[in-house]
Amino acid sequence: MLANSSKEGIRLSPSIPSRHHGYVKALISLIGLVLVLSGCAMVGPDYVKPTAPEPDKWIEAHDPQIDSKQTDFSRWWTVFNDPVLNTLVETAYRQNLTLQVAGLRVLEARAQLGIAFGFQYPQQQFASGDASVNQISKNAPNAAFSDRYYDNYFVGFDAVWELDVWGKFRRAVQSGVADLEASIANYDDILVSLTADVARTYLQVRTNEERLEVARQNVGLQKRSLEIADVRFKAGAVTELDVTQARSLLRSTEATIPEYEANIRRAKNALATLLGKLPGEVDAMLGGPGLIPAVPAEVVVGIPAELLRRRPDIRLAERQMAGQSARIGFAKADLYPHFSLFGSLGLQASSHVGASSNNSKFSDLFSKDSITYYAGGGFQWDILNYGRISNQVRVEDARFQELVVNYENTVLRAAQEVEDAMISFLRTQDAVEYLADAVKASKRSVDLSMIQYREGLVDYQRVLDTQRFLTEQQDQLVFTAGSVDLSLVAMYKALGGGWELRKDKEFVPEDILEEMEQRTNWGDLLSPEEYEYPPSQEVKSIMHVPDF
Repeated sequence: MLANSSKEGIRLSPSIPSRHHGYVKALISLIGLVLVLSGCAMVGPDYVKPTAPEPDKWIEAHDPQIDSKQTDFSRWWTVFNDPVLNTLVETAYRQNLTLQVAGLRVLEARAQLGIAFGFQYPQQQFASGDASVNQISKNAPNAAFSDRYYDNYFVGFDAVWELDVWGKFRRAVQSGVADLEASIANYDDILVSLTADVARTYLQVRTNEERLEVARQNVGLQKRSLEIADVRFKAGAVTELDVTQARSLLRSTEATIPEYEANIRRAKNALATLLGKLPGEVDAMLGGPGLIPAVPAEVVVGIPAELLRRRPDIRLAERQMAGQSARIGFAKADLYPHFSLFGSLGLQASSHVGASSNNSKFSDLFSKDSITYYAGGGFQWDILNYGRISNQVRVEDARFQELVVNYENTVLRAAQEVEDAMISFLRTQDAVEYLADAVKASKRSVDLSMIQYREGLVDYQRVLDTQRFLTEQQDQLVFTAGSVDLSLVAMYKALGGGWELRKDKEFVPEDILEEMEQRTNWGDLLSPEEYEYPPSQEVKSIMHVPDF
């Protein structure tokens, strides 16, 4: 309790003696000077967003399937024209648990920013009070002629304020704002990945369903070939070798069916987790087996410069830089003196017991004569810790430079991911065309070989080869067709689309917000009246933090 401590200061009575007037004026002048300085000085570097290399145009921009113009990627998955996929993505956005964790981190960052903002004001401020019954030892020094018995009462308010002369706490607010916006960018990045994962997993389900159907069709074809070989063997037209070869091919094709069925189930289980459901709960949403969705004839990919604005991981890397830049100034402020104001205002009274006492009562505590207060100012300077503090500044600076390099690398990697997905999307479609022609020729080869086999013009090895090749080519065609869709999903993910789903929505589901509100008073942090969309790259806050 500051009122009863030995901390130095100017102790004043309700009626200030004239000899203290000079002290008071000097103190007021000092406070005014320090407050003026605290509104101006701010050590450490002011953050400037670095530039990063970016391409002027896409390498494949000349391809007729690529349209390099601005477009809206907020619901890119709708280009597949698949209602089931649309429902799955919307459900995942509402129920995915990983995304909810990211949303809760946004709320945590809001509260952390509130803490940083509060440090700009008196850091210690508390009301206190006590009441005590006292007896002084009869043998104590100077106690012979004093009242040995008395009660003491005190109630007061104490405060200590380290002034933000060098901008330390303002830098902390800047860092907190950047951390908040980084948490929002992280949420957006997870949302982009979530929409892509849902689409990719759904396409894996459809691809494996088609591969399963192709395998079953080939099983039917090979069963008929086995029957023909068996009939001819029983008629003595061929040897048993034809029958065993036909059975071997059939069993080999049948062996792929359990693998496809397992792939389908695993993909459905993964999809259930993405949707925040138990395995098996998405089967009804998927319905029966379906086809691989068709891709559009032309894809709008935007311009490279939009990546810096749209991709959340780039915004995340940039906001991390901004926060770390402010931490350099926060650490550097410790190199300079820390100026503080302190004081106490309270009421104090004693109730004496003895012949010579005035027998004051507890009610006297609230009289004007019981007022006691003191105020003062001071400073601390860690002059012997300059080496430690300087090295801490260097640590923060090195971390900032690491984040600068990471930001540049993130931009380069983003451009690479777009180009990789784009070339994969285009060239895989070329492969589909070739494979489709190969399958057509393989089917014709199977028909011809069967006709020639029935007529005894070729042995069964010819039939075996054509059927095996048809099975492989059909499966490869379906797999490659699915890869076209997956490449398009990868391209949209690389372009950073999908996070706009959160526009005008809370980061956490309503039921969780209500549960948290019932458990803890969050004020307006759960649902602020305004917040930036998308997060700007300037130092501002959703909590009305003033500009500095």
